[in-house]
Amino acid sequence: MKLSSNGVTEASGSPAPGASVDQWLHWLEAIHPTEIDLGLDRVLVVLRRLFPRKPDARIITVAGTNGKGTTVATLEHLLRLGGRTTGAYTSPHLQRYNERVRLNGVDITDAELVSAFEKVEAARRSVSLTYFEFGTLAAFVAFERAGVQDWVLEVGLGGRLDAVNVMDADYAVITSIDIDHIGFLGDNREVIGFEKAGILRRGITAVCADPAPPSSVLQQAAAQKVDLLLTGRDYQIETARDGVETVDLILEGCRIALPAGPLPVESVAAAVVLATRLLPGVDADVLSQGARSVRVPGRFEQLARSPAVIVDVGHNPHAAQWLAARLSVLKRRDGGRVVGVYGALADKDVEGVVAAMVPVVDSWHLAGLAVPRGLSAEALRARAGGLSGVRAHATVTDALSVAVAQAAPEDCIVVFGSFFTVAEARQMLVPEPS
Repeated sequence: MKLSSNGVTEASGSPAPGASVDQWLHWLEAIHPTEIDLGLDRVLVVLRRLFPRKPDARIITVAGTNGKGTTVATLEHLLRLGGRTTGAYTSPHLQRYNERVRLNGVDITDAELVSAFEKVEAARRSVSLTYFEFGTLAAFVAFERAGVQDWVLEVGLGGRLDAVNVMDADYAVITSIDIDHIGFLGDNREVIGFEKAGILRRGITAVCADPAPPSSVLQQAAAQKVDLLLTGRDYQIETARDGVETVDLILEGCRIALPAGPLPVESVAAAVVLATRLLPGVDADVLSQGARSVRVPGRFEQLARSPAVIVDVGHNPHAAQWLAARLSVLKRRDGGRVVGVYGALADKDVEGVVAAMVPVVDSWHLAGLAVPRGLSAEALRARAGGLSGVRAHATVTDALSVAVAQAAPEDCIVVFGSFFTVAEARQMLVPEPS
């Protein structure tokens, strides 16, 4: 270990030439004393060394409590349909780190990623960066090298002090604002809204998908003279004639049919609204067809049938309420039972998630997560309260195996509660890409 210029210890000796992605990631986990260290000062120092001038690209930043991944994926897809080249940055990943960085819709290669890591390390010198900060800068390097026209960036946590926010946005989306990450962002929507609105820049165009945005968001948008498009005021989402499969987005007198699921329609709509500004003159049918074809791994993703197995990364009450509503539609349609496989981290609102899911889940399999901050199955049972028909399992794999073995063909098994929970289920049911 050695002492960095800001007085913290860091791992010495960066990976040697020819090191693998896994070797780099293992090293990155050790170079900063804490996993999360909000603030832009350190990142800005390295950013300015890497980018003396702002990149010649449109920067689109997406923040929010839930629905960010859906918005990024929809924007990325629509921009590419419109003939633009794209770089998309999301986090966390499910099975491979490369999922976090996409170039024109394709996960970055190992060689491209390692090369970006090497460039960040050369610029970092003695500045201590977290795993996320280092990876964020590496994504920026990869996008610039690829020469893509549009960077679509998902904020990792909050907004104002997140590493992604070192890059000034030309356009922005705030998807939703609810309670999560209380220890970092605060315990009420006004404070959290202030943090999310930190991605706004003076005079830009932005979309807010939250139907009741906190005044802190509206005040910051007004102070920055942001052209803020609000759901319910500047555009509307209405139930379509079929009432089930589609909804109508109404924007400036135009009606655009959007899918009612499997992704959060509010996030899809926000992406489509911004796409009308990013792609002037684009045909409404192109937007509609593009939105219908977007899929996001881990977001209400069906991995098996008879019984159905659906995975969802929702991990807070707001996301659980959305998930429960989608499951209730399936339950009414198919008539089977809903079997919940739930694994969570210790810093999440387990009680709130369970309360949202109780009305729709008929039986529960609680799974332990052997990861930092992961709850054991017994600790999760204690937090979950007086649920009936509960079984506890050491791992997600054990819980899902038992759930599948006991389920009837018409039942639906839903695996949820954390990216880690979904990742383990996907590793069991979906071959890892080579």
